[in-house]
Amino acid sequence: MLTLTITRRRELVALAHAINPVVMIGKIGLSTAVIDELDRMLLSHELIKVKALIGDRSARETLLEAICQQLNAAPVQHIGKVFVIYRPRPEEIEKTDIVPVYRKKNKLRRTKRSFQT
Repeated sequence: MLTLTITRRRELVALAHAINPVVMIGKIGLSTAVIDELDRMLLSHELIKVKALIGDRSARETLLEAICQQLNAAPVQHIGKVFVIYRPRPEEIEKTDIVPVYRKKNKLRRTKRSFQT
């Protein structure tokens, strides 16, 4: 499990404020599918929010610890049923060149009115 400094944790809490939960964990708890989805989300986003639909607070705390242990991530924040988890991207993924796909400049964008005529 990763450890974060207090200043880094505060920065991540501020960044996570505008993020919506990307993974929801049901009453069943952790499964391999949930762990795989959390791993995929952490690879693409680094910082994610997770919502757990478990009623007991101590069960949610153990769930957060289990997630961070299995995924080698750091718990950033735990408020109510929402967790914020951080794991830095591996270096080989950061170095790949991802070319964004853009719309051609000469193609006009159509509006609602243009479809009515």
